[in-house]
Amino acid sequence: MGKIFLSILIGFVFSILISPLIIRFMRKLKANQTIYEYVDMHSKKAGTPTMGGVIFLLGTIFAYFCVQHGANQLALVCLVCFFAFALIGFLDDFLKIKLKRNLGLKAYQKIIGQVAISIIISVFAYLNSNIGSEIFLPFSSKMIDLGWFYIPFCIFIFLATTNAVNLTDGLDGLAGGVSTAFFVGFVGIEFVLLRTLPIFDGSLIAEYNNVLILGGAVIGSLLAYVLANCHPASIFMGDTGSLALGGLISAICIVTKQVLLIPILGVMFVVSVVSVIIQVLHFKRTHKRVFLMAPFHHHLEKKGMYETKIVVIYIIITLIISIAGIFTTIMLNY
Repeated sequence: MGKIFLSILIGFVFSILISPLIIRFMRKLKANQTIYEYVDMHSKKAGTPTMGGVIFLLGTIFAYFCVQHGANQLALVCLVCFFAFALIGFLDDFLKIKLKRNLGLKAYQKIIGQVAISIIISVFAYLNSNIGSEIFLPFSSKMIDLGWFYIPFCIFIFLATTNAVNLTDGLDGLAGGVSTAFFVGFVGIEFVLLRTLPIFDGSLIAEYNNVLILGGAVIGSLLAYVLANCHPASIFMGDTGSLALGGLISAICIVTKQVLLIPILGVMFVVSVVSVIIQVLHFKRTHKRVFLMAPFHHHLEKKGMYETKIVVIYIIITLIISIAGIFTTIMLNY
């Protein structure tokens, strides 16, 4: 537990220190976020620099390697995935800035990149003796074996999660705050399971401990980023950050066999995706909209709710679910 808190502290302090440097650097590059014309409430945000995901990417990596100890193959896989998805997002952001438009990489190009990474990590997980095709049922020691279905299932998880986080990144502090609350829940639940279940041997405990240290590093780094991103934002995470976070959430849950926690702890990500799907399908059928605007957080904005209030509500809901998940895990396993 001490090392987890240390990784949180190092990630936070390091990210706080580099935030002004990154913001200044992005402003010099004129790496400004293009504001969508149809989000008229956000016109004041024009000129805010993007690619802020670099802050928590660097903070997480630095904090993790300062604290990690022992077998760390699983955590390294998560970091590789974190970086790989960040690279796709970086290319997308870079092209948007260079071409001065909202379209960076074409949709099919992003999907190809995401699918390629997802296949590599999913196959690795399936063949790895520490992971395999079994996954835990939420909050418990019981597992189910997905067999051959495991690989396509994990690919779906990657694509769904990365795009869900990306859709949620629409308000100052929203994606960063919700992701922080998600990782708090994940680290808490996994910590309880690791201390109570007899199925973990020595080397696997070391692997999982390092994954928890990585989770702590992300929490600390994200907290620092959210301070720079809360309303009014000094910087946006861009696709560099949102795709990286989605990739890391997927990877960290896959290597610990906790994939089913994603739609529970990440329920607000699910809300974003489902609201968009409902909006698109209903509009195609009836030419009418269910929501004033999708994702759902923009609908709430259009209804007159303040941006900061929406963000706080989303974070509180995620925190409540995370804390409830930790206590449920304690009750079921002690």
